[in-house]
Amino acid sequence: MKYQRIKLLLEDDFEKLQNAKIILLGVGGVGSFCLDCLVRSGVRDIAIVDFDTYDETNQNRQMWSEMHEGEAKVEALKQHYPEVTAINVRIDEEWVHNFDFDAYDLVLDAIDDTKAKLAIAQKCHKKLISSFGSAKRLDPSKIKVDDIWKTYGDAFGSKIRYELKKRGFKKKYTVIFSSEEAVVKAKGSFMGVTASFGLMMAAVAIKKLTKGKNV
Repeated sequence: MKYQRIKLLLEDDFEKLQNAKIILLGVGGVGSFCLDCLVRSGVRDIAIVDFDTYDETNQNRQMWSEMHEGEAKVEALKQHYPEVTAINVRIDEEWVHNFDFDAYDLVLDAIDDTKAKLAIAQKCHKKLISSFGSAKRLDPSKIKVDDIWKTYGDAFGSKIRYELKKRGFKKKYTVIFSSEEAVVKAKGSFMGVTASFGLMMAAVAIKKLTKGKNV
C-alpha cells in the first residue's frame, strides 16, 4: 500500500491528513520540498500559489525544475502532483487581503516578499507556519522551530519582527528559521538547507494536523 509506512507511524491519525485542507504559498526551494513531503505523506487537498516560472538558476535547489525550464511553477508541479489546486498568481499584499483563507486548516508561507509576509501573519496567524531565510547558509542542523518572537540569527526575520511591532501585532505564530549566521552577502543557496526547511515545514504541519499541538 502506498501509505503503509506513514500509517504505521500515525495510526488512526492518518485520516486527519487525508481530510486536511492546506494552502502552500510559494513553491521554490523551500515550498517544492514541503509539497513533495506532504503529498507523499497522504495529504490530498493542497492549493499551491506562485507566479514564477522555472529558469536555469533554480536547478540547484527546486524540485522538478530541470524538467520544466520556462514553465510556470504551479502548472509544472501539477503534472507531478495531479491532485493539487494550482493558483498562478503573484502573492502580494493586495492579494493576501482579498483572498479567503477560511477554508484551509493550515497556511504555509514559503515566500520572501516582506509586505506580503507581514499581511499573511496579520491575517492568518492562528493557522500559519512561516519560513524565514534559508539562503546564504550551509548547515541544516542549525534549523529551528519556534514562535515568531523567539526567532533569532536571521536579518530577514529581524526585519519581520520589527515591522510587526510597528503595526502593533503581538500574536504568536510558528516559524521555521536558522540560527546560522549568513555565510555570504549574496543570495547563494544550498539545497541541503533549503530542502531541509521545506521538510521541516511539512513535518510541523503534519504534527499540527494530527496532534493539534504547537511546536
